[in-house]
Amino acid sequence: MKKIFILFCLAIILILCFSTIYFNTYALSKFGSTGEEVKQIQTKLKAWGYYTGSVDGIYGSKTVAAVKKFQQKNGLAVDGIAGSKTLAALGINTGSSSSGSSTTSNKSDLNLLSKLVYGEARGESYKGQVAVAATVLNRVAHSSFPNTIAGVIYQNGAYTAVSDGQINLTPDSTAKKAAQDAINGWDPTSRMYILF
Repeated sequence: MKKIFILFCLAIILILCFSTIYFNTYALSKFGSTGEEVKQIQTKLKAWGYYTGSVDGIYGSKTVAAVKKFQQKNGLAVDGIAGSKTLAALGINTGSSSSGSSTTSNKSDLNLLSKLVYGEARGESYKGQVAVAATVLNRVAHSSFPNTIAGVIYQNGAYTAVSDGQINLTPDSTAKKAAQDAINGWDPTSRMYILF
């Protein structure tokens, strides 16, 4: 009887451990959630014109509606839940380890920047494509703009490719290379910010 009780307790402990790891790895915010991640979501959506409520860290109906608008505009599943894909599009890092999440964030930034270059400037010269990517990076560095690549790209009215949905096209190798060259420091713009 004692062995069965001990095995039962161990099974409960294992289930609790694995469920904690699972939910921490695949975290998401949805209606009823509260906390810092919700504040980050609200802050970004408010800065980009999707959210009009107060940044209170409570995932209520206004936050759900804003997330749905953002998801629809960016070709994501429109469910009002800030899962991993929505959080990545928002530029919110959900990785559990600092070095792994940094790598994921860098890949996500490069992918998003490549998508913008392709959607916004695929008909331009290579130098022009690099210039589009460099302009995004210049804005990130400037205090008048959001301090993330996603924040700059999704800022309300900033880029036509976001407004017309071309941001959702799959970038070609030239757009990816142009984005990488800009990240590596090539700036053909002479630090233009192109204020709007």
